[in-house]
Amino acid sequence: MFITKSAMKYLKSAVLFSLAFAALSSCKSTGSDARDAARQDVASTEAPATIADPQGTQAQQPEVPAGPTTTIAFGEDRYNFGKVKDGEKVTHTFKFRNAGNEPLILSDARSTCGCTVPTWPREPIAPGKTGEITVVFDATGKVGGQSKRVTLVANTTPPETFIYLEGEVEAKAGN
Repeated sequence: MFITKSAMKYLKSAVLFSLAFAALSSCKSTGSDARDAARQDVASTEAPATIADPQGTQAQQPEVPAGPTTTIAFGEDRYNFGKVKDGEKVTHTFKFRNAGNEPLILSDARSTCGCTVPTWPREPIAPGKTGEITVVFDATGKVGGQSKRVTLVANTTPPETFIYLEGEVEAKAGN
């Protein structure tokens, strides 16, 4: 039997697509599984761990956590750092509370610029408990008015919440 190269490429593509579809569809979990796992994580974790994203962005868009939604409440969603000199770093910690009845799962915190790097809790936050998101802004080369938005992705409605660092970066003396 004789098979052309184009038929062989088509056959390979069809097999790879079928394998990828089977792998992806077999890995999905139900919302209740995700909720139960989050509740179990909350019960077994006392202090949430944080991990910084040194690039300030993720390679892929994270998925919104599956399952029921909750509410995140910030004491402040904007921080004005006033005036700083070019080259300084500004660090601010935003405090929040899970104001809902389900565990709060933050799947991502990202900025549109690598100069602004958030660090957020990776473990679920139990209802009524608090957490912190620390944001570091590197003012190097950012002379002028600044407003840096950090996007938080969580099991909230809507799934994205925004916090901001704002202020003025002044040129160093002699520049």
